[in-house]
Amino acid sequence: MLSLESLYDSAPINRLFDSRLALATAGLSKIHFTVSPGAFHAAGAAHGTLYFKMLDDAAFYAANGLVTDRFLLTTAFNLHFTRPMREGPMIAEGKWISGKRRVFVAEARIIDADGEEFARGTGTFLRSHIALSGLDGYRLS
Repeated sequence: MLSLESLYDSAPINRLFDSRLALATAGLSKIHFTVSPGAFHAAGAAHGTLYFKMLDDAAFYAANGLVTDRFLLTTAFNLHFTRPMREGPMIAEGKWISGKRRVFVAEARIIDADGEEFARGTGTFLRSHIALSGLDGYRLS
């Protein structure tokens, strides 16, 4: 899985977040990240963009962990906010649900160290024509 982890690390967007992807097994992902005040909206909690980014990435990498040749694309994502995220460490956990050929479905949730849920989401991902091996950040282990 190190190849997908290096792909995550190479994405320019991820330089904006204190986050680390861990893929223990195909179909499961964890993104450890820190919520900082720089991601807050005017009312002092994390903006929805942070929720979406972490949930989408966790679900995406859970699904793409089952694919060895192609990059998946998000085609739809449903997000449910459970509670406001404040400053501190969080985990986005992703889990593949269904699909193995062209369309994949995966879910994700954001929790804190105590297991309290802050959001959950479900995504649909489509196998693209983009070869993983052609992406600069993708390194085979």
